[in-house]
Amino acid sequence: MNSLDFSIVLQAWPYLWSGLLFSLALTAVAFVVGMILGTCLALLQHFEVPVIGKVVRGYIALIRSIPLILVLFWFFFLVPIVLGHLSGNGRPIPIGATWTAFITFGLFEAAYYSEIIRVGLRAVNRGQFEACQALALSTFETYRSVILPQVLRVASPIILSQTIILFQDTSLVYVLSLTDLLGAASKLAQLNGRLVEMYLVVVVVYLAISSAASQGVALLRKRYAIAGVRR
Repeated sequence: MNSLDFSIVLQAWPYLWSGLLFSLALTAVAFVVGMILGTCLALLQHFEVPVIGKVVRGYIALIRSIPLILVLFWFFFLVPIVLGHLSGNGRPIPIGATWTAFITFGLFEAAYYSEIIRVGLRAVNRGQFEACQALALSTFETYRSVILPQVLRVASPIILSQTIILFQDTSLVYVLSLTDLLGAASKLAQLNGRLVEMYLVVVVVYLAISSAASQGVALLRKRYAIAGVRR
């Protein structure tokens, strides 16, 4: 431990910071895409749309049954081949590591957010729907103005818990050679040989951000008095 030199971390901090910004950007985009798409998927199941509802349930079951890292590999290697065949020239159409990460994370998280929203929809008191009908609100207005705001408010602790896991999962993009926080630290560690210092900094950053967000989850749970869930 006496040989540890954290001055190298200060020198390399701009590069680590750029990696952290990429991790946060990926988290933010995946959260927005996942919530929007997940809400749509949850509504399709809630309305029990014929055929489409079964397709949605199959998609969610598939995504929740396989590791995210495998989905990243599939999208990065197989989708370009499929696109090449669909285009007619038979040659793979590269998507790129960055697009692969953002699209894959968004689609993957949509399955988890969808289940959170779906359970929230089932928990809404039937009287809420009857009251909206009595006020002659359309289905769109009922869900936009009355139902979904309640679901999102009550499910917010669980949604935030899932987002914390999402932030931690962004470290998996190292398999695509992208420079997220962990990727930046790994590349620097290979250059200067300071593996312990670099990885300790990564641990501290992840711990600080996840702990702060976890405190937010605890406050929300206390406020709305519901139990959280884990993946």
